[in-house]
Amino acid sequence: MAQDELRPVYHPAGHDSELRAALEDLRTGRWLAMRNLLADTTDWAVWTQRTQVLAAVAAGSDTVQVWRAEEPANPAAAVMHCRVVVERALRAHREGHHRTDELWHEGWDACRTAAHAAPEDPVPWVCLLALARLDEVQRLEEHRVAPPGPMLFPGPWGLLAQAHKRDPHNREAYHRMLQFVYGCRAGGHVSEAVNFVQWAASSAPAGSAVTVLPLYVRVERYRREHGQEKALDLHWVTDDAVRDARLALGWFAAADPDHRSLLDLGHLAHALWGAQQFADAGPVFEALGPYYTPLPWAYRTDDPQDTSLAKEVFLRARSRCLAAAREARSGP
Repeated sequence: MAQDELRPVYHPAGHDSELRAALEDLRTGRWLAMRNLLADTTDWAVWTQRTQVLAAVAAGSDTVQVWRAEEPANPAAAVMHCRVVVERALRAHREGHHRTDELWHEGWDACRTAAHAAPEDPVPWVCLLALARLDEVQRLEEHRVAPPGPMLFPGPWGLLAQAHKRDPHNREAYHRMLQFVYGCRAGGHVSEAVNFVQWAASSAPAGSAVTVLPLYVRVERYRREHGQEKALDLHWVTDDAVRDARLALGWFAAADPDHRSLLDLGHLAHALWGAQQFADAGPVFEALGPYYTPLPWAYRTDDPQDTSLAKEVFLRARSRCLAAAREARSGP
């Protein structure tokens, strides 16, 4: 079956078949596959992504707690405990749960413990960055450090620096910093987000996922404007929009295919399609293969909560771009 005839599916593991197998075991309460997978993971980018996906599943059970009790000296168990507690705190915050502060403090302690157990690991610092969003008025001193450049804001720059030192341009660390802007900075003004991602992307190498960050801010701006302007599609064809899409296309060409996240691929495919760079978007859709993510496609629909509508937009865009790529390859 041709790729443009396939119905895409969402799976948090994406193309990572080893992670998919570990998730299946984790859902049944078994931790051995998770432990073995992490023991074999030597790249920090992959490690960060795998621990994040595992924690999203493990947060609903005591499986990591059981693992930690069995292997209390295992640094990976301490890091996963940190991941799970932070994930629970973030969920409680989103839901307005009364235990949010309690889980926040528990997460902070778990991060510090994990940082001590695994001093070279960026994940405990990434998790502290994630928790910074809960400090909406920046009460803690570590959340209002002076910025490293003009046009930036006081924030948890020390935490970002610690993550960056261990894994330069760590994808999740910079995304967590962006979420901090949205959650804590005077209502999350998009202008501050734009300044941050432009600063971050300008210093990142071509193969870094940080160069994709401007596409996320563009989607957020579109989401906030949706329903207020008549010609919103023009949002994607401005010179700035095309420039951001072309910059991220450089990431696609230079990055290790095993390190490319589905969300980044989806945002790049969406940006190129919106910018009418259809032939360039074709290979990005091909890299997605049978997978997709509802965002950012859901924001192009009348009901972002209806994932079936997001999938239909994705399918239309994929069909258009794959056809353009085939035509470009066949020549005149």
